[in-house]
Amino acid sequence: MDTYFKPRRTHIGKNISKLRNLKGIKQEALAIETGFSQREISDIENSETVADEILAKIAEALNISPEVIKSFDETYAFYSIDNKLENVEIKDTGHGIHQVFNPIEKVVELYERLLASEKEKLEFIKQQSK
Repeated sequence: MDTYFKPRRTHIGKNISKLRNLKGIKQEALAIETGFSQREISDIENSETVADEILAKIAEALNISPEVIKSFDETYAFYSIDNKLENVEIKDTGHGIHQVFNPIEKVVELYERLLASEKEKLEFIKQQSK
């Protein structure tokens, strides 16, 4: 039996936390959106399993499906991002395949995503203050 490869158990709470952070949402904001307290959100994020009703509320607040939370794999997600071929040219130099990309385009793409995230946060705050 190979001891190096153990099946990974999905930790739903950690997936919620990772996805929440990737979306730039604080626990307090998620608590307001779901009707839970910040402490309850913290407890949920520390739980390996989460009831379907709670998961559905959180998924709705994060604007994703519960299936995305259940199946989220950080390693795969970052692998996919790192190996995305958008704005990338692949050259075969005879010494292997090399990816060539324009760093300015990547900086602009990152800035646009950051700006969009900040706009979403601002709209959320405006809606909450009404």
